[in-house]
Amino acid sequence: MTATRIHLVLAALMGFVGVALLAAAAHVALDPGHAQTAGQMLMFHASVVMGATAARKGGYLQDALARIALSAIILGACLFSADLARRGFSGEALFPRAAPIGGWFMLGGWLGLTIAALTAKRA
Repeated sequence: MTATRIHLVLAALMGFVGVALLAAAAHVALDPGHAQTAGQMLMFHASVVMGATAARKGGYLQDALARIALSAIILGACLFSADLARRGFSGEALFPRAAPIGGWFMLGGWLGLTIAALTAKRA
């Protein structure tokens, strides 16, 4: 499977889980705020991954760097959201510092996309 397809499939799954978390936050979460934030982070970043993947395929992002950046955003959003979701439903962390580590991956991914846009061959 190509990186493009993997990124798109993971983005679609992030959107699916994001919607499910938002619904669960409204109805069954012990801490709805954590669960809602987890769902929102997945929804927002799913859209980013889809759009940036299209921009990468169109030549508007430097390919190799964009692939790495998109992978970092996916990993970070999933890690961050998994930690918040677990806190929202069980009151326990996924593992120590999981959310901040996920946040750093997302930030790194966003910075990587910025550099990929600045260094793309297509203007």
